Amino acid sequence: MASDTINTLNKLIETSKDGEYGFRTSAEHLQDAQLKALFLQRAEACRQSANELQALVLQHGGTAEEGGSATGAVHRGWVAVKGSLAGYSDKALLEETERGEDVALDHYRSALKDEGLPADVRALIERQYQGVKRNHDQIRTLRDQARLVHS
Repeated sequence: MASDTINTLNKLIETSKDGEYGFRTSAEHLQDAQLKALFLQRAEACRQSANELQALVLQHGGTAEEGGSATGAVHRGWVAVKGSLAGYSDKALLEETERGEDVALDHYRSALKDEGLPADVRALIERQYQGVKRNHDQIRTLRDQARLVHS
């Protein structure tokens, strides 16, 4: 497998790990029990996505990323700071989570622009991209609902 494909997969592993950590961290501070459960489910789905990507990298002879990105760590730190300033309101956490999902969507869209992806890699990335889109749309809807309640 070409090294640029391995690099693409590794970037998506970082993206998935960032999502896992972000959802898990946010879940710790959510007040609403249903949101907390949803965020923990999303964290697990992100972990599973990273595992799938790591397996694909290894299957094709590459070295898989193990953790999230530096940018993701900064974002999680910022979520914690902003959350403490905002009293960890569910609305603020939903807003930050949506921003994180925007970044994930961008990373997946960028990966899918790579014309040289092998068919099995493209199929996995496309399937995961659809999941990221569903997550994003659900988080955006929940954020909009929270804004209505708190406006």
